[in-house]
Amino acid sequence: MSDPRDELVTHLPAMRAFALSLARNGAAADDLVQDALVKAWSNFDSFQPGTNMRAWLFTILRNTYYSLHRKRRREVEDPDGVMAGQLSVKPSHDGNLAMRDFQTAFAQLTDEQREALTLVGAEGFSYEEAAEMCECAVGTIKSRTNRARKRLAELMGIDENETFEVTDGKTMAVLSGKPAA
Repeated sequence: MSDPRDELVTHLPAMRAFALSLARNGAAADDLVQDALVKAWSNFDSFQPGTNMRAWLFTILRNTYYSLHRKRRREVEDPDGVMAGQLSVKPSHDGNLAMRDFQTAFAQLTDEQREALTLVGAEGFSYEEAAEMCECAVGTIKSRTNRARKRLAELMGIDENETFEVTDGKTMAVLSGKPAA
């Protein structure tokens, strides 16, 4: 029987994408994934073989993000501007206005809505799996996802009969509610 730890590497791209949707900063997302992997590795004895490792890792990642978020709210401001100087700006895109509009609208959603859309729409988790990871009811995830999709369409000025052309399958999955190809 192979060691389930060998499977960790296959989940890294999806973990980074999820971390990026939460942190909205590449460097912070990388740090978040690293912290989550360290926690997962050191607590691997609590993983139950045969269960969904991806869901387990995403739960650790999500909990790590919210723990750091709560901790940072209690921290003192940066009076010298050292930390503010290290913040990065979203990268400019190669002229794809639709993608930029999507990112702007996506950033305006609440943390819970972004999280629900990312897990259900982009990452392809079922409502049940997403609810378990977020530690809430399935109906809550469905509601957050539905409201977030409607809000995205509203922010982007998309009519429900209008087609939205993007090349990224995961972005299309978030908007349409259909699994990413």
